[in-house]
Amino acid sequence: MTPREAASGFLQSCGWGGATVAPLAGDASFRRYFRIADAGRAAVLMDAPPPEEDVRPFLAVAEHLRRHGFHPPAILGADEDAGFLLLEDFGDTLMRDAVAADPGGEHAVYAAAIDLLKSLHRCPPADLPPYDRAVVQRETGLFTQWYAPAVGLAVDEAGYQAAWDAVFAGLDAVSPVTVLRDYHAENIMLLGDGALGLLDFQDALAGHPAYDLVSLLQDARRDVAPALEMAMLARYGGIDRAAYAAWGAQRNAKILGIFTRLWKRDGKPRYLSYQPRVWRYLEHDLMHPALAPVRDWFDRNVPAAARAAHWQEHAR
Repeated sequence: MTPREAASGFLQSCGWGGATVAPLAGDASFRRYFRIADAGRAAVLMDAPPPEEDVRPFLAVAEHLRRHGFHPPAILGADEDAGFLLLEDFGDTLMRDAVAADPGGEHAVYAAAIDLLKSLHRCPPADLPPYDRAVVQRETGLFTQWYAPAVGLAVDEAGYQAAWDAVFAGLDAVSPVTVLRDYHAENIMLLGDGALGLLDFQDALAGHPAYDLVSLLQDARRDVAPALEMAMLARYGGIDRAAYAAWGAQRNAKILGIFTRLWKRDGKPRYLSYQPRVWRYLEHDLMHPALAPVRDWFDRNVPAAARAAHWQEHAR
């Protein structure tokens, strides 16, 4: 994996000409990341090719976070038109890896992540598009658009949309907060000073505080024990459980569609291994009485044989 050819000129303009470039990570988007090293200093290159990607939202949200005392990567260089950013290197200590290395510290690390959300939600939201009903329907629609055809299901799409409308119409309105949207253990870094570094927030919206709680505590990529989930919800305090279940079901239905799309369209079958876990979260969320319309739709349209077991076969 190498960056686009124009990256060398960008690095030269930032004073990093001649630095070594090593693959660092890719993700579920078109973005790719590289560690840049030169004479004892290090940085991270984000290669976000237009028109598929746009680095401007990342820059705007990073500025908002920094202004309110949080820790996004510092911007060391930017070429918005070309889709290159040179970012502060947070090192290698992902929250996920820290917890895996020291399971006894899991509660403390998650508590710090919850406290960060509480602080963020006390700040005025960034100037962002709303996480409104249209976005909800577009995202939940990924399930019927990608997942259902992949398992050979012909489903009632109109009924699906109506069920989600009924659920979200029944939730109490709340003041919007900055929703980072991918706030989980692979996008949170443990920094040397005890702070948490934030990554992958370019898709942020202004929406319900429950969403990032779900993202953290119903993590598609690692198991979060129910006892830890309940303890962290209690630590956050005051979250409406109907809203938590609704946003949990919404996010997990969306993820099932996205991970199927990554397999079918983008040739990334590794995401299938996460599907059984996501199904468990979704089915748990659907047990809440507020989710009855969506639960009834799933019972009518998606038999058990077309749920997690199917993905276990493909993920082997």
